[in-house]
Amino acid sequence: MRGHPRRTTVAAALVAASALLSGCSGLQTGSSDAELTVSTTTAIIADLVTRVGGDRVDVTSIVPHHGDPHSYEPSPGDAAKVARADVVFSNGLLLEEPGIMKMVHTNTRKSAPKIEIAEKLEQHGGTVIKLEEDLGLDVLWLGWAVEGEVEGDGSQVRTTATKLEGPGELRVYLTDTLGRPKVYVDSADGLDDADSFTLPPEAHTHVNWAFSEPGTYRLTVEGRTETLDGKSAEIGSGTFAFTVGDEAEAPEGAKVLDGGHADLALNAETGKVYVRADDETSGEPARLAAEDVVLNVPDRARETVPKEEVYAFLGEAGDELWVLPQAVIGKHVHGDLDPHAWEDVANAAAYVRRIEAELIKADPDGKATYEKNAAAYLKTLGALDEEVADKLATVPEKNRKLITTHDAFGYLAKAYGMEIAGFVVPLPNQEPSAAEVEELGTTIREKQVPSVFLEPNLAARADVLRRVAEDEGVGICTIYGDSFDDKVDDYVSMMRHNATELAKCLGEDA
Repeated sequence: MRGHPRRTTVAAALVAASALLSGCSGLQTGSSDAELTVSTTTAIIADLVTRVGGDRVDVTSIVPHHGDPHSYEPSPGDAAKVARADVVFSNGLLLEEPGIMKMVHTNTRKSAPKIEIAEKLEQHGGTVIKLEEDLGLDVLWLGWAVEGEVEGDGSQVRTTATKLEGPGELRVYLTDTLGRPKVYVDSADGLDDADSFTLPPEAHTHVNWAFSEPGTYRLTVEGRTETLDGKSAEIGSGTFAFTVGDEAEAPEGAKVLDGGHADLALNAETGKVYVRADDETSGEPARLAAEDVVLNVPDRARETVPKEEVYAFLGEAGDELWVLPQAVIGKHVHGDLDPHAWEDVANAAAYVRRIEAELIKADPDGKATYEKNAAAYLKTLGALDEEVADKLATVPEKNRKLITTHDAFGYLAKAYGMEIAGFVVPLPNQEPSAAEVEELGTTIREKQVPSVFLEPNLAARADVLRRVAEDEGVGICTIYGDSFDDKVDDYVSMMRHNATELAKCLGEDA
C-alpha cells in the first residue's frame, strides 16, 4: 500500500485544480485548429489523451461514456471516425471487444499508428498483473480459449462445432449485460458453419453450456485461422466428452473435471485441442489431452428454461436443462493479464507517459506543448495517488474486501491494500438457484463485508448481488470500472469517487 504521510495541502490543491480543468461537460476535444485527429477505444483513454494533447488534438472515443468495452459493438460512424484519425489509441491486453479491434485494424489508415497502450506499460513505469478468476462455483466454470499466436493484424481463430453425439441437444450461448442471449452453437437444427465463434489469439471467453437431457455427450470441434485479407487455414480438431446428470458414468481411467475453472482450448500454432484447467496444487494451468478428460455437469447444475421469449431457443419455458453457467456478467473476452491497469493511479501515469511519447512522434512540432501538459497532469496524478491511498488507509483492515459486479478492480486492490472477495453474479434474466443465492450470502457473511459495489453501466444486470446484499443487510454502493457516466466523466473524478465511496462504505461506521 502506498505511503500516505506525504499528503499535503499543495497536493490537494493540485487535485482540485484538475477537477476544475475537467469541467462538467465530460470528454473534451481539441479545437477546430487541432494538429492531430485522435481516435480512442474508451472514454477513459480519450480523457487521458485530451489532458496531454490539449488544443493540439481532436479526440473521439469509440465506446461511449456509458458503454462497456467488453461488449460494445461499433457502428459505421465509429469506423468513419477511425478512418479519419492520425493516431488510434486502445488499451490492449484484450480489454476491448474483438469486434472493436477488428474495426480498428480494418479502417485505420496505413500511415496512422495503432497504439495498444497497456501492452508496453512496464516500459513507461507501469505494472501489469495476472488476471485472477476464482468464483468458488459449485459446478465447473467452462469457457473457450485460443492459445498461440497468429500472424497478421486483426487475425482471429474460428472454432466450429462439427459433430455432437448424445441423448439430447447442446446450446452454447452468452448473455450480454442487457440480458440478451447470443447463440454460438445450437445442435437442434444440425451443426454447420454457423455453429461457431471467433476469438483473437491468446484469448478466453465465458459462455453458458446448456444440455437438454442427461447422459453422455461427445462434442467435436475444429479450428481455422482467419485474417483481414480473407485468407483462412485449418489448424486442428478434437473431441470432448461430457457426462450430464448424476447417473451418467465417466469412462474408466478418465480424469473427471466437476469444479474450478477450465477451458476447451485450441492452440493456433500447434493445432492441438485440449482442456486447459487450473491445477489445484500449483495454481498454474494444466493442459490435458481431450481424450483423457471428462467434463461433468451434475444434477445440481439442473435449471429450467426461463420464461422470457428471448430464451425460447432453449426449449419450452419450464423445461429442464443442465447448465454450466457463464457466471460473470456480460461478454468478457480476455487473456491471462488483467487489462484494467488504470485502476492503479500509478499506472495511469504510465499511460500518460506513453501517450506523450506517441503524440510527439506523430506531431513533433507540438513537443513542447505535450511535454508541458503531461508534466502538469503527472503532478495531478501523483497527488491523486496519495489522496486515494490516504482515503483507503482509513478503512479498517478487516473491512478491506471488495464484492463487485465484475472483475475490474485487481489493480486497485493490489495498489491500495484491498482484497477481491468476489465478483460473481448468476446468469442475467434467469432466477438464481437457492445454492447460488446461499453461496453469495455465505461469502458476504464469512467475509463480513459492510457493503457490495455495483458499477453504473452494469448495475441493471446485478439484480442478484443487490438482492442478496439487501437480504444480508449490507450496504449497496457505486464504483466505476470501465466507463464514465453523466455524474462522473473524467479519470480524476472517477478515482476520487471510487476512493471516497470505498472509504465511506467500508469504513468503521459503515
